[in-house]
Amino acid sequence: MKTKIFIDTNVMLDLLCERIPFYNSIAKIASMADNGKITMVVSALSYSTVSYFLTKYGNTQIAKDKLRKFKIISQICSLDELIIEKGLNSNFKDFEDSLQYFSALKSDCKILITRNGKDFKNSQIPIMTADEYLISINKK
Repeated sequence: MKTKIFIDTNVMLDLLCERIPFYNSIAKIASMADNGKITMVVSALSYSTVSYFLTKYGNTQIAKDKLRKFKIISQICSLDELIIEKGLNSNFKDFEDSLQYFSALKSDCKILITRNGKDFKNSQIPIMTADEYLISINKK
């Protein structure tokens, strides 16, 4: 079975906005997903956030095209009442981070990829940057 990894909104932005110096690592992970080696999972919440930034600094049609292509290589997990409830009752300082975290757990992801690891201090699953993830799989 393929490893399921959860992609935080900031990492999705790194990929779709081609943000240097973070782009290359997440692009490699996206290629792995496209080749069927891993499963990338993102929250439905991330789509609206990423769309906002893509359209704020660019063309709406290009933004939608990027999101369509990303959707092909990733799974979208739902944001439901239970996740909202868990987020509201959690110790997370950032509500959005709590929603991402509980979405990752609900989706049975084995790793959460983010650039804000400090925001997920008491995580039950490993929290890594895209670079750290690539290093970890190259050691195997």
